[in-house]
Amino acid sequence: MKKAVLAAVVAAAVIAAALVPSGPAVQAATGSAARSAPRGFGSALSSVEQLSWQTNASVNAVAVAGDLVFAGGLFTRVRPPGKARGVGDVARKYFVVLNRTTGVPTRFAPSVNGPVWSIAASPDGRRVVIGGDFTVVDGVPRSRVAMFDVATGKLVAGWDPVVNYRVAALKVTAGTVYLGGSFGAVDKVARERLAAVALSTGALLPWDPGANDDVHALEVSTDGARVFVGGGFTTIGGRDQHALAMLNARTGAVLAMPAAAAIPPLSEECDSRVKDLEVQGDKVFASNAGTNSMQCYDGVLAADSTTGKLLWQSKCLGATEAIVAIGNWLYKGSHAHDCSADGEFPDKTGMHHLLVYSTITGKLGPWFPNTDAGGTTLVGPLAFASGGNDLWAGGDFTAVNGKPQEGLTRFTDVPGGAAPARPAAPKVASARPNKVTIAFETVLDRDNLTLTYLLYRGNTRIGSWSRTSNSWTRPTVTSVTDSGLTSGQTLSYRVEVSDGRNVSRSAAATVKVR
Repeated sequence: MKKAVLAAVVAAAVIAAALVPSGPAVQAATGSAARSAPRGFGSALSSVEQLSWQTNASVNAVAVAGDLVFAGGLFTRVRPPGKARGVGDVARKYFVVLNRTTGVPTRFAPSVNGPVWSIAASPDGRRVVIGGDFTVVDGVPRSRVAMFDVATGKLVAGWDPVVNYRVAALKVTAGTVYLGGSFGAVDKVARERLAAVALSTGALLPWDPGANDDVHALEVSTDGARVFVGGGFTTIGGRDQHALAMLNARTGAVLAMPAAAAIPPLSEECDSRVKDLEVQGDKVFASNAGTNSMQCYDGVLAADSTTGKLLWQSKCLGATEAIVAIGNWLYKGSHAHDCSADGEFPDKTGMHHLLVYSTITGKLGPWFPNTDAGGTTLVGPLAFASGGNDLWAGGDFTAVNGKPQEGLTRFTDVPGGAAPARPAAPKVASARPNKVTIAFETVLDRDNLTLTYLLYRGNTRIGSWSRTSNSWTRPTVTSVTDSGLTSGQTLSYRVEVSDGRNVSRSAAATVKVR
């Protein structure tokens, strides 16, 4: 991986030199100001949060279908953005449906009598399935799983599998609903933590691989032939396999998944579980959360979705609960605190709850919004969903980018992005006749790594530089010499920083030419 840590460099140049190249960016040119220009951000999304209603407790699951967003969790009420608990709130117990464009709750408001832990929409967007701990929905018995008609907001009559314990993972295909969780039976038939039912009728299907510990995540390959399973199991389908497995979608047979070997085996020192899965084209991504040790594996890996071969792996520490792929970017929600194993930020640089990686290389990319962490898990983001040009994040947080926002937030590709921080006034001096030396430091931008720095003498632009910076290293200092000046002049210098759309300007610094 290219280093995210850029050494503090002092680059000397004569103003006549037009452009001084910077050191390598964390994620090559895709994070540059030139590429982000007309939008102002370097990845698929802006780091500026958009308005959305919020909740009064954790959001555990999110899904998108058409113009609707479905969120489930431990909450009982929702309220407008910016409002404190109890102000302007309305009842939405464990499940809420919002307008994807406005972030406002819709009239689709089912009554659910227990926490929702998983949500999945059918490929055509006509059905949405919820799973959790509930036993009654809209006054009708529904045992831990229920299906709604998206157009009407009504329960699908007669679709009523009876699951005997929590459904924590769901995946819906054109004909099948795959279930994962902590259960041991479906319709009174033994099914150890994995099962499949018909999308049309809810009838239990023969698919029965079985796992010896909880299943937290399910995904299906693009061609529908393979099911990916993530959790805390050590055996699945009668075979030894820890945390990550690939199964035949029709028979449940265990298929080779070499990438699973990248996850450390279960031990007293480390219990690393796959908490989320994402399939995009010919790749499958898995995110892990480790317990029992601060050094247990918490990272993200990418594998070939046909062969199961490992493509790349990030070994950041800090449990990764949620991932979603948008374009060439994999967004992750975690409480990452130490990515030094990847050559990125070290420990004690704060919690980085929201990050992005290149889906191609696994390198850290240019997107650094943040949340806090609260509730019962103290993690922050717990669930992601996207409609292709947005990211809905649910979790136990109470603030986003330093502003109050509880449980649910969203980011989009609306042009703008975060502006670069205001640069400090340049340091100027004239120690030699007819010359002035000017030095300026790099600044940070939440959704760009590489910025353009413009130096002005008065209103005349005299130089342009591209520089890469991040929050966990000292600023890069650029030093230049302005020559051929008239002795005795008093000159003013300032710096402008641009991400291709937004510009931040420093105060001016004056100096008398020797």
